Amino acid sequence: MTTPRIMILGIGNLLFSDEGFGVRVLQRLMEGYEFPENVSLVDGGVLGLNLLGVISEADHLIVVDAVRNHGKPGTCYRLEGKAIPERIRAKNSLHQVDFLEALTLCQALDTQVPETVILGVEPVDIETASIELTPIVAEQIEPILQMVFAELRRLNVAFSKRTKDVPCDPLKNCEYRT
Repeated sequence: MTTPRIMILGIGNLLFSDEGFGVRVLQRLMEGYEFPENVSLVDGGVLGLNLLGVISEADHLIVVDAVRNHGKPGTCYRLEGKAIPERIRAKNSLHQVDFLEALTLCQALDTQVPETVILGVEPVDIETASIELTPIVAEQIEPILQMVFAELRRLNVAFSKRTKDVPCDPLKNCEYRT
């Protein structure tokens, strides 16, 4: 029996305020936590369809992103199964639609489709050019981290806090694979 490959994928655009939420959460994971060899952390940025090869490597995919669901700003979401396409299409962001198409193409190309869960927050602003998250969304980083940890525990993955910080430049794409 092989160890399942688990990928935590942060997606979004750091240059448009809350749009960068998924990447900000990923940076916190990279900087503050250690994971076993079968867990990879990937900054997917706005790569959309270009993530096809990356996501097909995973058995389990945990995606972190801003998710526009027309709810109260700062609301946290956990989406899986049939709920994913409806919510992603509602975001009106090209990288989100492309990401959904990448998942669909995995199936069409007879490539492995990972068990996917999307963890996200309702954004306040995904259009203003700013490298800062809005305060309401920034407050949701810790709750979403806890949701990521719950998913990892569900998958029987042990992880720990780092004893030494690993810096990740917020203006560069970071990829950290343990």
